[in-house]
Amino acid sequence: MVDEQLVTNIPLPNAEDPDLLDPNSDPDHPKVIVFEEVKAASELIKDGVIYTPCKKSQLSLEYNMDIYFKKEFLQVTGSFKDRGARNALLQLTSEEARRGVIACSAGNHAISLAYHGSLLKIPITIIMPVNSSLMKQERCKKYGGLVLLKGNNVFESKLYASKIAKLNNLLLINGYDHPHILSGQGTIGVEILEQVPDVDAIIVPVGGGGLLAGLCVAVKSIRPEVMIVGVESNRCPGFHEAMLAGKPVYTENCQSSADGLAISVAGVNSFETAHKLVDKVITIDETYIYRAVVRLLEFEKSVVECSGATSLALIMANVLPELIGKKVVCILSGGNIDISTLNRVIDKGLALEGHLCRFIVVLNDRPESISELCLILNDIGANIKDISHERIWSTSGILQVQVKCTCEIQDVSHITDLEHALKTKYKHVIWCQNELMITY
Repeated sequence: MVDEQLVTNIPLPNAEDPDLLDPNSDPDHPKVIVFEEVKAASELIKDGVIYTPCKKSQLSLEYNMDIYFKKEFLQVTGSFKDRGARNALLQLTSEEARRGVIACSAGNHAISLAYHGSLLKIPITIIMPVNSSLMKQERCKKYGGLVLLKGNNVFESKLYASKIAKLNNLLLINGYDHPHILSGQGTIGVEILEQVPDVDAIIVPVGGGGLLAGLCVAVKSIRPEVMIVGVESNRCPGFHEAMLAGKPVYTENCQSSADGLAISVAGVNSFETAHKLVDKVITIDETYIYRAVVRLLEFEKSVVECSGATSLALIMANVLPELIGKKVVCILSGGNIDISTLNRVIDKGLALEGHLCRFIVVLNDRPESISELCLILNDIGANIKDISHERIWSTSGILQVQVKCTCEIQDVSHITDLEHALKTKYKHVIWCQNELMITY
């Protein structure tokens, strides 16, 4: 295990330091995994991970395709990362297992390593970014992992992990690039082809590329005609940029609500394995991710984190017309999301879906004015979610008050009715909807 006192004041390591090179993630000698490794992983981990369901969704009718959800958020730790973590830990030498292992992670890889490490009696040290999810930090600690907060993002945390691994003679298990991680994640592909043997396409959330790489090897080895599409947030398009450049490249300002996919540089093994097999890698706006989280709550009764919902978000973005009428599997890769974050995502998603709206209206500062506004909202069937007054800082005169109101409504057409009612009654209305501001 790591002595916390010895690593507290370590400065940010230099990314160019050759001593920090991870031999299992060497850009000069990338490792391409093969199907035999995935098959071996399936047998090795089968008693320690859940064979998750892959069921047809009622959303199929809305999008004119047969949509199946592979529900990896039902794993014990809440994500697909259980597969790779267990596979990697079971292949340690006895000496490596005695010393323990170290990893950097924004959350899910850390939780999975900590959980399976506790089952296998292997000490686990996790380096997490300082701004990582508090819930995920606590889950790691609950399973017995030593959590150290170092670095402002996963890229910096990885540098710290490499340095600490070197100082303490620990094996570093890269959560998206260690070969045993990739082959473990590939077992999802084997299961999908068993559950939906006539699948036409599989949509895969992409961060560092470990899941994409493993799945590509598994699926293309059995059914090479299946279309595999990777999807990531346009705020952190690391794998997409790697595909364009022909090699992994650093992505600046990699911050995303899909924190599990916020990897600045694609894994070298992942890229080398996947780039010739994947059919497309597409980036999407995060507004579709918020909406996807809400849709999964409404229609699937499933709590899925932003990273895990990107596969459905891609369908909602309507950028793949070739999938119409096809049988499509979306991997819902994880469900570990803070309640406070989920609340914000739901509100944002409801607004984007046309179920929440906000407006600012200027009223005469009289007791009956608010009552009149409430009657209008009642008549139109809008439910007040939040309302506030502004007298002091309003640019209106002292005989007027500015009222900000957030309402729950039925749909976009309901907004139109409300807009008309407000415009008819009031001279000054500022309408905020779907990040657009319309002033009458």
